[in-house]
Amino acid sequence: MSMQVVTPRIRGYIATNAHPDGCAANVRNLALHARTTSTGGKMDNVLVIGSSTGYGLATTLCTNLSSGGSALGVCLERPSEDDRTGSAGWYNVVEATRIAHEEGRTLRTINGDCFSDEVKQAVVRELKANFGKLDFVVYSIAAARRVDPTTGEAWSSVLKPIGRPHSGKVVDLRTDEVVDITIEAATEDEINSTIQVMGGEDWAKWVHLLAEEGLLNDNCYALAYTYVGSPVTYPIYRGGTIGRAKDHLESTADELNRLLGDAVHGGAFVSANKAMVTQASAAIPGVSLYMSVLRQVLSARKLQETPIAQIARLIHDHFSTFKRWPSPSADGLIHLDDREMREDVQAEVEERMARITTETLYELSDYAGYKREFEGLFGFGVAGVDYSQPTEVHRLIPPGGQVAL
Repeated sequence: MSMQVVTPRIRGYIATNAHPDGCAANVRNLALHARTTSTGGKMDNVLVIGSSTGYGLATTLCTNLSSGGSALGVCLERPSEDDRTGSAGWYNVVEATRIAHEEGRTLRTINGDCFSDEVKQAVVRELKANFGKLDFVVYSIAAARRVDPTTGEAWSSVLKPIGRPHSGKVVDLRTDEVVDITIEAATEDEINSTIQVMGGEDWAKWVHLLAEEGLLNDNCYALAYTYVGSPVTYPIYRGGTIGRAKDHLESTADELNRLLGDAVHGGAFVSANKAMVTQASAAIPGVSLYMSVLRQVLSARKLQETPIAQIARLIHDHFSTFKRWPSPSADGLIHLDDREMREDVQAEVEERMARITTETLYELSDYAGYKREFEGLFGFGVAGVDYSQPTEVHRLIPPGGQVAL
């Protein structure tokens, strides 16, 4: 037991602690949204790899609470220890599991490294023992490091441009100032290392293993998430190291599509989602400023979507029971970024980005809303939470909700 008054400790683009009550309140709000948003039918068994934050958490809640599926999640989160709080993702899983079990739904989680053979085999055992064959396999991983379980070789992802240095505007989340930075170009080793971490190789390993173990139902779909992005973010994102990794992820879908078509008459797809405030996106230079501007432009047009709304629209329009087959665009991607990438939206975003300074930050963008949502990722600044009161930081996933490795 450890009762604490938890105050935010934020370094750069990440908080080193999290507020359990704030995270729980966030998940309750997401769950309420998921319950009241139609996904268009029922799913039986769903595996979400990367289930504790961002689009992975939204997918878990939508498939479990709206589509009624039994969900098995995989994530790598830090439980509390001594006087140290758990990670935000840990508290998210605790509350999501509590809600699911309270409603008589099945949500179980394996907490471990999704790149490891140990976790993959634990998933196989759990599916065979308690779930059965899968209807939907979702891969939602944003990682900084990957270790090959066979050779022990380690790779780290980097966020750099390719070919030449890139200079641009960023907002410093500590000082709330707009500053200019220059990022050096990536080396070939850094490009290849980022592809190893964030490309499609591990996604393919998961799908191949599940197929070999006979754990994919007829018409099973495999889905991964990507981001295409704006011309504003192109040099550091799509034209940079992470873009190369996303190219690899997207091309992997072609191979997996053939595999699933032959094996179970299913398919593999990649969804290009809109820019969303997540721990991963906040780490990308310039993206926090871009999203602050984008929020204001989309909101003025009533085009803003939450992660739950995005995933509910994805399932309803492409993976619901009344859809015979998903409908990707000509480039092979399912585009949920259609509202973000509207010509009028992007034109206004680019014009504002060219003019924005520290002095005009709050006029030309919804930076206040971005900052509020960013801090909310870690459970801070959430409406209805009394941050002056001590709270228990040691919280466990409810009995029956965590699968042992």
